[in-house]
Amino acid sequence: MRRFLFTSLFVLFLAVRGFADAPSLAHQRVLVLGDSITQDGRYVSFLEYYLHAAGQQADLISIGLSSETVSGLSEKSEDHPRPCVLERLDRALQAVKPTVVLACYGMNDGIYHPSAPERLAAFNDGLRDLIAQVRNHGATLVLITPPVFDPLPLKAKVVPASAPDFGYKHPFEGYDAVLAEFAAAEVALHHDGVTVIDLHTPMAAALAERRQQNPTFSFAPDGIHPGDLGHLVMARIIATGLGLAVPVGSADTELARIQADPLFALVRDRRELRSEAWLPFVGYTRNETYKSASVTATEKAAARLQTEIDAVTANAKQ
Repeated sequence: MRRFLFTSLFVLFLAVRGFADAPSLAHQRVLVLGDSITQDGRYVSFLEYYLHAAGQQADLISIGLSSETVSGLSEKSEDHPRPCVLERLDRALQAVKPTVVLACYGMNDGIYHPSAPERLAAFNDGLRDLIAQVRNHGATLVLITPPVFDPLPLKAKVVPASAPDFGYKHPFEGYDAVLAEFAAAEVALHHDGVTVIDLHTPMAAALAERRQQNPTFSFAPDGIHPGDLGHLVMARIIATGLGLAVPVGSADTELARIQADPLFALVRDRRELRSEAWLPFVGYTRNETYKSASVTATEKAAARLQTEIDAVTANAKQ
C-alpha cells in the first residue's frame, strides 16, 4: 500500500510539473475538443464531477469527434479521410464562445505508423493553427497530451516496423513511442495563453505500475479506447493539472465511490445530453456533412438537470 500511494503521488506530480499557471475553469465557458476518446466523454464527465466537488462549477461543452486529428493526416486503409478539427474549429468557437478551450489530440495524428519527421511536422503545424485560432478568439487554450496506446490487448493485430503498411486496423506495435514523441513536442511548446497538461507520461507510469501487479492489465480493452477506470485516471491527471484537489489512492475505490454518487449520474447525463446536441449544431464532416439547426430544446433540458445538480450539491453541504 505504501508503494502504491507513493507511485500515485508521483504520477500526479508528473501531470503538474511546470504548469502552476494553469487556468481555473471555475465560472468559465469551456469548449472541450478531441477525438473518439473525447466523444466517448467519460473523462470529461469525471472532470466536471471533480469541478462540482471543488465548488468550481464550469459551463462545459464537450464535442469530441471520432477519428479526428489536428494534423489532417489519414492512412491509406481508411475508407474516407479522417476529419480535422481545423475544419470545424472556427464554427465551434463562434457558436460556443468559450473563454477556455481544452484540446486532446495525438492518438490518431500519427495514423498508427512508426515515427516519421513529416508526421511530427504535420502534428506541430496543426497545433500552431489551433493555437492561433483560439488566441484570435480571445480564449485560453489547455493542450492535453494523448493517452497511452497499449499493444497488449491487440495481440495479433499489431505489426512490426518492417510491415508493408500501418493503420488503425493494423497499428505499429511500438506506436506508444510515437505518442510519447507527440507529447514531448507539446510539452516543449511555449506560447502565451497556452497551458500543456502532460497526460501521456503519468498515464504510462500508472499502466506500468499496474502491470507489475497484473501482467495482463490494460486501461483500454482495445488498446486505444480506455474503459471506465482509464477515463477516471485521465480525469484525475487532468484535474490535478488544473489545480484541483483529487483524492490520492486507489483509482478502483474512487471509481466505485463516484459511480455510486447521485451527483455524478446527474453531471454525466447533462454532459452527454449537451455533447450529443452541440456536436451536430456546430457541424462536422465524416464522409457526409452533419448539421442541426438548434440546441435550444437541449439547453432547456440541461438547465433543468442543472437545477437538480444544484439541489444535490446544496444538500451535501448541509
